[in-house]
Amino acid sequence: MRAVESGYAGGRLPNPTYEQVCGGSTGHAEAVRITFDPEVVSYRDILKVFFAIHDPTTLNRQGNDTGTQYRSAIFWQDEGQRVVAEELIAELNAEKIWRAPIVTELQPAAPFYKAEEYHQNYYRSHPGQSYCSYVVAPKLAKFREKFARSMRQRT
Repeated sequence: MRAVESGYAGGRLPNPTYEQVCGGSTGHAEAVRITFDPEVVSYRDILKVFFAIHDPTTLNRQGNDTGTQYRSAIFWQDEGQRVVAEELIAELNAEKIWRAPIVTELQPAAPFYKAEEYHQNYYRSHPGQSYCSYVVAPKLAKFREKFARSMRQRT
C-alpha cells in the first residue's frame, strides 16, 4: 500500500465531521481510501481482504455499531473495478461462506473526506482503548492469519 486514510464517503454534506457522520443524517459511510500500486497488489486482492475482515452480510451494521454510516460499501473508481467487485461478490456468494448473501453496496466513487487527524492510524495510537482491544485486534489477528503468507511473498 502506498497510503491508507480514514474518512467518510457517499453522503450529501461536504466536509462532514465525525460527529455529523455518527449522527447518521449525512448519508456518509465511514470509509477508508487506499492508494496502491497494482503492480504490487491487485484490486481483487485488496477486496479479498475487505471481505475477509468484516461481515458483508449485515445491512447498515458492523458488530454492535448500527446505522447507514456502518454499511458495507465499495466506491469503485472505474468500470474495471466495478466488474471485479461484482465478480468477486458473485463468487463469494456462490461459495456460501456466510449464512446470508452479501449486501455490500457498489457505488461509483464519491467525494472522499479525510477524517479528523485523531482518526488516522487510530489503532496504532490507541492500542489499549477498549474498541481497539475487542474489535480491531481480533480483526488484525484474523488478517495476519489469513494473509501473512502472501504478504511475506511481496516483501
